[in-house]
Amino acid sequence: MIGYVTLGTNNYDAAAKFYDELLAVIGASRFMESDRFIAWAVSPTQPSLGIIKPFDGQAATVGNGTMVSLIVNSRDKVDAVHAKALALGGKDEGPAGPRGDSGFYAGYFRDLDGNKLNVFCMA
Repeated sequence: MIGYVTLGTNNYDAAAKFYDELLAVIGASRFMESDRFIAWAVSPTQPSLGIIKPFDGQAATVGNGTMVSLIVNSRDKVDAVHAKALALGGKDEGPAGPRGDSGFYAGYFRDLDGNKLNVFCMA
């Protein structure tokens, strides 16, 4: 099972602000941080999302095909998180809506560093 996901950033302060505001929509807040790393979670015992300045000192880059998925408990929260990401300067990668017939409802976006995320629920 996933414990946490870490995304590299080239603008630590902007990324911190983006995720502070974005993840507040689902009740997550900072629970670990240093001068290079911040992690957010709804609870310290649940999976978390973090940002980091790359250890090797090189620029952070995104992976093609790499995506982080955030689970929420309603379509309204999917809509709210997706809209908040775009309002904070994220880029749309697929509007919130149903995908297929399984009850999967998701919205896709990229953060300020170009990392791809989605927010979803099973309706």
